[in-house]
Amino acid sequence: MSRATGIVVDAYTNGRLLPAAFAAYGVDLVHLQARDEVSAVLPRDLSGFTESLVYDGGPALARVRAHAPSFVIAGHDSGVSLADRLSELLGLPTNGTRLSASRWDKYAMGERLRGRGIRCARQYKSADPADLIRWRKESGLPAESPVVVKPVSSGGSDRVHVCRTDAEIEAAARAVLGGGPDVYAKPNTEVLVQSFLEGTEYIVDTVSRDGAHFVCGVWRYHKRLVGGRPVYDRDELLASEEEPVPALVAYIHTVLDALGIRHGSAHAEVIVTPRGPALVEIGARMNGNMNQELHQVCLGHDQASLTALAYARPEAFRTEYAGRFYRRRRPAVVCNTATGRTGTVTRVDARAVARIEALEAVRGVVVKLGAGDTIRPTTDLLTATLRVFLTHADPSVLEADSLAVRRLAEEVYEVDGIAAPTTDAAPAPDPTPAPDPTPAAEATPVPDPTPPPHAAAGASRAGARPEARA
Repeated sequence: MSRATGIVVDAYTNGRLLPAAFAAYGVDLVHLQARDEVSAVLPRDLSGFTESLVYDGGPALARVRAHAPSFVIAGHDSGVSLADRLSELLGLPTNGTRLSASRWDKYAMGERLRGRGIRCARQYKSADPADLIRWRKESGLPAESPVVVKPVSSGGSDRVHVCRTDAEIEAAARAVLGGGPDVYAKPNTEVLVQSFLEGTEYIVDTVSRDGAHFVCGVWRYHKRLVGGRPVYDRDELLASEEEPVPALVAYIHTVLDALGIRHGSAHAEVIVTPRGPALVEIGARMNGNMNQELHQVCLGHDQASLTALAYARPEAFRTEYAGRFYRRRRPAVVCNTATGRTGTVTRVDARAVARIEALEAVRGVVVKLGAGDTIRPTTDLLTATLRVFLTHADPSVLEADSLAVRRLAEEVYEVDGIAAPTTDAAPAPDPTPAPDPTPAAEATPVPDPTPPPHAAAGASRAGARPEARA
């Protein structure tokens, strides 16, 4: 009997995990590239796919049909539109084309939620920075309230700016329009401005089948503003009974239903405001920051394996997961380290990496740069220098090792032939975080109801270099 086949469109970052996940159920995967242009920022590893095609209309469609796929899914945001079109055309499980734009275009996403009475950002888009400034003045927002300027698509906090003055809005808009393509290699022809949400931001990851959803995990962001841009320090896995997880679970169900995400994985970022949760954005694809080993230890599952189960064994998914949410088995943290250094990496100090790996709570270290790469001051997730995955049953050990990671991170890279000074001093206290600089909205009153890395994501040894989260 021949093996079943599925299609994954644009398997950037953690899309590389899907072939092994589906192989566990006897399913082979074919990769389909949505456009001729590929991202220069987001890596992809296609070694697990049986074939790779580039979509060029009719010829590629004929080859897709020849595989008689059981499903077509998006590996990243850039693949959502084509995956929706093909799955609908072929009569497969599909989220459909009617609401497809609202699952990858941030403006369309917000307008869809607003039309359904779901709390979200006030927003406006234009190709003219002057229009954005005019909207800010006419929006009715408090004069002292900042706004957020960012690309209409893209990810990884690419060119996201928190702006307080007309000059800052104009500069941020021109940075989007004139700064080259987005992380998916698509041109930026318009700019999105959103009102600013005061509150804490959370990750909410899900997997769905036939409109029945499972919430895989909720993580709290810890971040700060650097030059008007949000820099993420660490993500903390919350216990399912911890506030505000129940409210986030209820809210994300309304978002998934409103956007027509009936099948597959989703990765959402949500702010809890004084009025309640409000969506920043959601992608109809997996979390690009997921480390399978960490998730299996701390949650007993991971999003790639759950996605495979939902498509390959839908009845089993419905029986075991649909309509439920996760239980945390042990605390976990993901650290994204920052730098203020500029120059060329001349060497990665394997001993420094080994010192981080030797910390009791550390389960994986992702070294994002190699010799010859440019290191620059961290302004977003794409320019973070390390990603470190930690877990421990004792929260005090987890906290101490998280601080040690921050202290040791600068020792990893030799820049322009100069090594960073080593220190064996006790880690400094965690700095008091600034109010969460979240690129979202001051909620409209309504009834309550994320430098190019070089290798695969989530590797756990020195020298492994992965994805940027988007």
